[in-house]
Amino acid sequence: MDVLGLTFEGVLAAVKPAKPGHVPALREAYARAFRDADAAGPFTAQTHPLARTVQGGELVKFLQRLPDGFETESVIIPMSGYRTTWKTLCVSSQIGCARGCTFCETAQLGLLRQLSAGEIVGQVVAAQRELGAALRNIVFMGMGEPFDNFDNVIQAVRVLCDPAGLSFAKGHIAISTVGRIDGIRRLAALGWRRINLAVSLNAPNDEIRSQIMPINRTDPMPALREALAEYPLRKCQFIMIEYVLIPGVNDAREHALELAEYLRPIKCCVNVIPYNPRLDSPYEAANDEAARRFMTWVNDAGQFCKRRVTKGRDYMAACGQLGNRAFARRLTQTATTSPSGWPAIGIPLIAAPR
Repeated sequence: MDVLGLTFEGVLAAVKPAKPGHVPALREAYARAFRDADAAGPFTAQTHPLARTVQGGELVKFLQRLPDGFETESVIIPMSGYRTTWKTLCVSSQIGCARGCTFCETAQLGLLRQLSAGEIVGQVVAAQRELGAALRNIVFMGMGEPFDNFDNVIQAVRVLCDPAGLSFAKGHIAISTVGRIDGIRRLAALGWRRINLAVSLNAPNDEIRSQIMPINRTDPMPALREALAEYPLRKCQFIMIEYVLIPGVNDAREHALELAEYLRPIKCCVNVIPYNPRLDSPYEAANDEAARRFMTWVNDAGQFCKRRVTKGRDYMAACGQLGNRAFARRLTQTATTSPSGWPAIGIPLIAAPR
């Protein structure tokens, strides 16, 4: 039995052990399946093969080939703090994305398909088992809008946090959304107080946000602020507000002041992300000076703010750069057979960019 997308409780429900005394051995076999690809026993956790890896220093972008020919993209990111270092894995929840953000490479694909819980967990297992990464954090910030694949993402989190298996703490997992309000409320209703929420805001007002993020037309900023203000947090916890800084679009002093005012009722930290250009981008990259200046304005206005250090831009591995348009186009438009031997004929877009 492949257990990649199953919690141990789910495994027991499927196996139905004849005696309670069999459970400890099954638990050990379940844990061993995640650790060892060649583990003998009743369970396996078979990840999809690595199609290729791109490495720059300790940063590793890796792609896994799925049976239908599509590829997941994930990034192992080296991080550092005071006298310590660790690795964070950025995972994808979909192939492509339907949300149509104008600055994002993934959005240019449209939504090609959802990833199963097992395919999401498989990215983590591949990073640990095939690439030897000692992971501390997992962030749902790769391809896709996690709340557009809510059930599979939540099941993946359950598997990742299962103490019988991979045993990640929820406090070391973050889910990033473009601001889908019903998804934020559904996550809050689960009562997972330790899970971290990040929201890709990227604008100080509805006018700018609607221009660069189509979701704002259905989930506008006043309603989003209400959902965020109501989101349950622990005393030491903050919502991460991601702000992609785009020159000439959202980087002026008045934008910083408006952003700080908008966020005043929300317990949050602004994470300024200098724009990483997608292919054929209509926008230029933001430079370090622009980022420092914007952060100073936001901090001076009373809103805590920090910068996300740019990593992987030269390898199309940075924030907003995942997604191989040429490869996806070949799969969806060319009548060929995928390298895995599965037909890749006429695979449709689930949803075009909005």
